[in-house]
Amino acid sequence: MKITLIGGSGFVGTRLIDLLKQENVDVQNIDKQPSAFHPEITTIANVLDKEKITNLLKSTDVVVLLAAEHRDDVSPVSLYYDVNVKGMKNTLEAMETNGIKRIIFTSSVAVYGLNKENPNEEHEKDPFNHYGKSKWQAEQILQEWYKTHSDWNINILRPTVIFGERNRGNVYNLLKQIASGKFLMVGNGNNVKSMAYVGNVTAFITFLTKNKINGYNVFNYADKPDFTTNHLVSLVSKVLNKHIPSVHVPFWIGMFGGYCFDILAFLTRKKLSISSVRMKKFCATTQFDAIKAMSSGFVPPYSLEKGLSCTLTFEFIDKTVKDIIFESE
Repeated sequence: MKITLIGGSGFVGTRLIDLLKQENVDVQNIDKQPSAFHPEITTIANVLDKEKITNLLKSTDVVVLLAAEHRDDVSPVSLYYDVNVKGMKNTLEAMETNGIKRIIFTSSVAVYGLNKENPNEEHEKDPFNHYGKSKWQAEQILQEWYKTHSDWNINILRPTVIFGERNRGNVYNLLKQIASGKFLMVGNGNNVKSMAYVGNVTAFITFLTKNKINGYNVFNYADKPDFTTNHLVSLVSKVLNKHIPSVHVPFWIGMFGGYCFDILAFLTRKKLSISSVRMKKFCATTQFDAIKAMSSGFVPPYSLEKGLSCTLTFEFIDKTVKDIIFESE
């Protein structure tokens, strides 16, 4: 079986290629960016170049579509729809030309929107930003495609926030803040945060290539059981062998401070690390149902605690030179 990743030079793709190579899978990577870790199997091409993508997909059995515009500050916003939606159309047409009938698409829990209560795969879709909206539009293209291509195998993965070694996303920023010793808990700390370790996400994608080979399937992915913020702080303290202050600041005081920083940011025209929005996000419960994935026969190779411990050790204990990092995905 030959697997082609489109957009595999980033954080998730790099780890997925590592895993596929360990299993002696014939794998190639197509990306508009070079791969720092796997240049020998990477061809530079943009998902918007349908002709080139079509030529590169020859003899492929399974396509894993990872390519996406995902950052919050993409400009112009039309790029979200060009890459995430038009890129999907191009990929499907290139696959059809080559007789390829299996695709795994990494979507996102962003399709559900904000402040939803533990949504499962059937939950109403209510994306609030261009990233979530474009991911949902890409999924809708797949839905329509399957109506006229019922012999295809389409697997859609909606992961929650992904973390791991070398990633500089929201989880890393939170871990860094806790590890700094300058951390203050806002609220009671009992809010739940769904997270996904990159080693488990890539293992689940590999599982899909081997075990979900028929039909149209959609899976949320989050490592279970979820951690509360209190549990997360306790783990950081344990792994780093470092005392973390246990002072809890009432939510209203935290929000008042956030609004003060909002005013300061407005007056100075600078982006500050503290804001009212960040306070709300920190104190909010962000939980997603992953029963379907966890009852599929897949066994995560890492517990959530192990994934966090590996990340903390790599980032804050080991002296390894971290010359290559990946921005938030």
